[in-house]
Amino acid sequence: MPAPGYLAGLRAWCDKRGLLLIFDEVQTGIGRTGTFFAFEHDGVRPDIMALAKGLAGGVPIGAILARDDVAAHFVKGDHGSTFGGNPLAAAAALATVREVLSPGFLERARKASARLVERLRSLEDRYGLVTEVRGRGMLLAIGLARDCSAELVDEARRRGLLVNNVRPNAIRLMPPLTVSDDEIDRACNILEASIRALEGAGSK
Repeated sequence: MPAPGYLAGLRAWCDKRGLLLIFDEVQTGIGRTGTFFAFEHDGVRPDIMALAKGLAGGVPIGAILARDDVAAHFVKGDHGSTFGGNPLAAAAALATVREVLSPGFLERARKASARLVERLRSLEDRYGLVTEVRGRGMLLAIGLARDCSAELVDEARRRGLLVNNVRPNAIRLMPPLTVSDDEIDRACNILEASIRALEGAGSK
């Protein structure tokens, strides 16, 4: 996550030099961090932005958004794709955007995230293996006291939970924005059992 004020400073730096600010929201956009776009947390708007992944709810699609005055410099043929113009992907993206922007959707996702973070932080309080919980919305990571993320991923998978080892000492959790409270509790119970297995049942 960017440090507080970093993106605002970067925006000012680009403006001073007449440079375009481009954000990659491929993984963070479309509600993933609790707001429609992640940059909204910092009140900073990019000139160009890349989107994909969550844009169509699992259907492959990518998009580039730009300010009107920037987009005016693109002419036909400047940007193309051999897979562009797919009507199925476009329809899926439209349906996804409408759903995420529907009343109460993001608020429900934020509440689910708060529940998940609370459960994860309780693991941080009780197990020495867990050193931190970081992230925003439904894009979270758990820091580990030693390089055992691959073992933790395997342990969780054996119990029915899929998580990702992004570093030797960290795992990533990216549940769907529609995750239920029961699913959060089940996932955290599995994660705790997996941590306990790696720790040999030791606690703080």
